[in-house]
Amino acid sequence: MKLNSLRDLLVDQLKDLYSAEGQIIKALPKMAKATSAPPLRQAFQEHLEQTRQQAERLEQVCRQLEVTPRGKKCKAIEGLIEEGKELMGTEAEAAVLNAGLIAAAQKVEHYEIAGYGCVATWAEQLGLTEAVRLLRQTLDEEKATDERLTQLARQQVNPEAESGAADEEEESDEEARPAPAASRGGKKGRTRK
Repeated sequence: MKLNSLRDLLVDQLKDLYSAEGQIIKALPKMAKATSAPPLRQAFQEHLEQTRQQAERLEQVCRQLEVTPRGKKCKAIEGLIEEGKELMGTEAEAAVLNAGLIAAAQKVEHYEIAGYGCVATWAEQLGLTEAVRLLRQTLDEEKATDERLTQLARQQVNPEAESGAADEEEESDEEARPAPAASRGGKKGRTRK
């Protein structure tokens, strides 16, 4: 697609976001299945439904512009989702994996926040009032999802991941420490001169 105008750029980026939403719709169920934290699973499941609505909104905006939302592959989201798949394929403690899943999801949210912020601004510049309303609604949802993930990370997931690592370190330290003198079968004391 040749980009000769701001409208062309808007359409190009709407297609990019539509592709992103489609890829996210496929990835979220896998992320929900991979987490062991019920509140995180619920957040992923709820965002899946929200993402479906966001894709529908993009279809509405594209209908208003008389263009198809298809025809472009969002390579950035493809890469971010691939990173998430790699994470889910590693050997990780459950709490640590949960923290990593939040990070992977927030990378996606930040990409979407940037994308929706741009297209909403361009639509406003072009006087597309209804498109602006729909795009800003999605932008607000993406920001709210990012904030929800931040709160889950701070209040539950990260402390659990840290606690698990601290427990492992304590176990490792206990294994490495020599047994007390009494349990070694001898007494250790000072020699007097």
